[in-house]
Amino acid sequence: MNILPLKKIAPVKNNLPHALVDPLPSAPSPSPSSDLTSSQPASESDPDLVCISKGFDRGRLIVLIDGSNLFYAALQLGIEIDYAKLLQCLTLNNQLVHAFFYTGVDPSNDRQQGFLSWMRHNGYRVVTKDMIQLADGSKKANLDVEIAVDMMRLAQYCDTIVLVSGDGDFAYAVKNLLYQGVRVEVVGLRSMTSNSLIDAADCYVDLNALRGAIQRFDKLSLETNPVSTNSPLTDNPML
Repeated sequence: MNILPLKKIAPVKNNLPHALVDPLPSAPSPSPSSDLTSSQPASESDPDLVCISKGFDRGRLIVLIDGSNLFYAALQLGIEIDYAKLLQCLTLNNQLVHAFFYTGVDPSNDRQQGFLSWMRHNGYRVVTKDMIQLADGSKKANLDVEIAVDMMRLAQYCDTIVLVSGDGDFAYAVKNLLYQGVRVEVVGLRSMTSNSLIDAADCYVDLNALRGAIQRFDKLSLETNPVSTNSPLTDNPML
């Protein structure tokens, strides 16, 4: 097996599978955020933000979000996440190829279906798996395999992968991406992020450092912004 040297991959033109080149719903245009655009360089204002600062060219980006892990991280922070702001914050002025959101689903949960519909129309490709009921009565869906497979499958189409998760099970996949010349950034709450995953990545960002840039403060109605009423934090439609 030939291992590519650690270098930036040349842009891929017209070689994406059809499923990957269909236009995404337009993600909101990045807007300046006081949390990420201070007058100081990112390295001086907050070391955690260096790899997602506006002055750093990260090339073509693919974002993969572990929905369950992010939900519990937000719960720990005591915030409600604005997913439009989150996507802006993770991409800034770099070229977004695709953003994937992985979550278990309950087909009978109408609130969850509404939330996921909003996500699909606001820049995300949603990957789902039906939840199974465990012996203790709880429901769970594990999408680690789907996330890891997609990371490896999509590596040839990007320069940087942003993984929003703290799960150490992804460390091996991340190391393999580095051998392919892909930059990997991990975003997760420090108390919930595995050291092995942090060590494997090129860059780690504590979700707490992004708190002010991704938090929802207003309580608009479903008609003006579906996230406010379908948020995994306010009424967890993800579970």
